[in-house]
Amino acid sequence: MEDEENAKRGSVMNRRDLLKVMTAVPAAALVSLTGAAQSTFPPPASGSQGADVGQATAPTVTAYHAKVLDAHEWKTISILSDYLIPADSRSGSATDAGVPAFIDDWLDFKGGMVLSGIRGGLTWLDIECNRAFAHDFVDCAEAQQKQLLDRIAYPKTAAPEDAAGVVFFNQLRDLVVTGFFSSEMGVKDLPYLGNQMVAEWKGCPANVLEKLGLSE
Repeated sequence: MEDEENAKRGSVMNRRDLLKVMTAVPAAALVSLTGAAQSTFPPPASGSQGADVGQATAPTVTAYHAKVLDAHEWKTISILSDYLIPADSRSGSATDAGVPAFIDDWLDFKGGMVLSGIRGGLTWLDIECNRAFAHDFVDCAEAQQKQLLDRIAYPKTAAPEDAAGVVFFNQLRDLVVTGFFSSEMGVKDLPYLGNQMVAEWKGCPANVLEKLGLSE
């Protein structure tokens, strides 16, 4: 991304800010993932394209068998996912958390217009990249990929002719965020403690009451 935008936002969007868009995805999408073991696209019976995609993800014990995404779509979504949620000092990236598998499973479940919308958006990326750089999105240099994503990542500044790309990127961003923060890695990243048994209830901690403006 452009340096000025990076200074303001960091990556494509700050990981904690991404939580704000999670409610845009139906609750049924919150499917639990067990981790990176679900994120490897299985190589096809012949050819090398699928194998290249597998090498782009973390080594796994059990490969996830894609249901609707082909190797090219899988690789494109993997790259986009890691732009949205890259690895940091706290957690791994979106692909480390198995987000591409989550998205594939969700698209298989929804099908119809949702699947067509994501596929249309991936095609739009390739068309625009070929027009500007004579390559599909996955084959462009990182700077070229980010240059295109700058056009659609921020709806308020996007050009009218990029409206289709903006809609696609918003939809994909919602899926990536939901997939990450419903995974084992994402839950630990929050960190979400959930309901825990306590031997004695001592009331709300004083620092929490103070933050809420409820301290005496």
